[in-house]
Amino acid sequence: MTGSAARRPVIAGLGITEVGKVYDRDAGRFAADAVRLAVADAGLDLSDVDGLLVNPGTTGEIGVDLQSQLQIPELRLLSEVQAFGASAGAMVAQASLAVQAGMADVVVCVFADAPLREGKGSGAVYAGRAQPSGFAGMIPAAGLTSVNAVYALAARRHMETYGTTSEQLGAIAVAQRAWAAMNPLAQLREPITIADHQASRWIAEPLHLLDCCLVSNGGIAVVVTSADRAAQLRQPPVHVLGFAQSHVGHPNARDGRFGLVSGAAQAGPAALKMAGLGISDVDVAELYDCYTYTVLLTLEDYGFCAKGEGGPFAASGALGPGGSLAVNTGGGQLSSYYLWGMTPLSEAIIQARGHGGPRQAPRNDVVLVSGNGGLLAHHATLVLSPHPHS
Repeated sequence: MTGSAARRPVIAGLGITEVGKVYDRDAGRFAADAVRLAVADAGLDLSDVDGLLVNPGTTGEIGVDLQSQLQIPELRLLSEVQAFGASAGAMVAQASLAVQAGMADVVVCVFADAPLREGKGSGAVYAGRAQPSGFAGMIPAAGLTSVNAVYALAARRHMETYGTTSEQLGAIAVAQRAWAAMNPLAQLREPITIADHQASRWIAEPLHLLDCCLVSNGGIAVVVTSADRAAQLRQPPVHVLGFAQSHVGHPNARDGRFGLVSGAAQAGPAALKMAGLGISDVDVAELYDCYTYTVLLTLEDYGFCAKGEGGPFAASGALGPGGSLAVNTGGGQLSSYYLWGMTPLSEAIIQARGHGGPRQAPRNDVVLVSGNGGLLAHHATLVLSPHPHS
């Protein structure tokens, strides 16, 4: 980013609540707890916060009234931001612009969710939701009545076009579980094999259970402030070097690119250009992984491998510990926890700080973060670094 070096944005605080099967609080409480944890992590007080960006999730259980719950008397910036899984990247971008422009000095971005209910399986979490009407209703009318089914359709199209196999998708699940085994916050830490992946039950063919993300309760918040303010704070600053969004708006028409290209193809190069970097400069990639397929598609669209070569790239062992590219080093949404775009963002901050412990990537100069929202409709990219812009 250009502009005054003193006002350049950095992430100075990270707050992660208990995550997973945690039933003792609602989304509002998770959000408030995450904000307090992030502010304390930065070495600040709630009275220092003058900006609050809230992602209300799918249920809308949190919103701008979080200010009252936190008893923050006055804010210079307050808004709800909704781009589904791309919201975390969008919030950090908005906070960064506000800090850069002097609209606010300390902006907290927060997401929380509590869809799990004790005694009920995760499969029941999103069941029974109203189906769209009008032209949009043609999708469920065709039998695509769940998010799983639509992503299965996308994955199948990639397979039919490029020869991608289920085993190659399984290599992504196996690699991320290997990272998760070293993450004390991860919900699933037991190593798995390709055979385990293939034996897991179908969710929506060609997607197995181990192709699909977790469902989690919890909250995450981050603090964005200026480089000069962060220099006096508790944690090593994580510099926001670049960001971009792309909202594809698939028309669901014949000859469209659905399943073959995502918004990463536009947002990735744009964010790297802002940072003055190229894809070869990236050391760590924290990619939105609602499904193994989403990781594969994003790797291709960012340019880590050629289009159609994501499957062989994953099967080569490149993505796991000791591989050529550190991807989803905390286990991602497949094995760690599912808190929309805050999952990859939180791990990116941990890696950029050098706080990964046994899972710390050997190089962390440039960390790329992706967020995917809706049915491959929205995308956000962040470029982070422990070093300021050169």
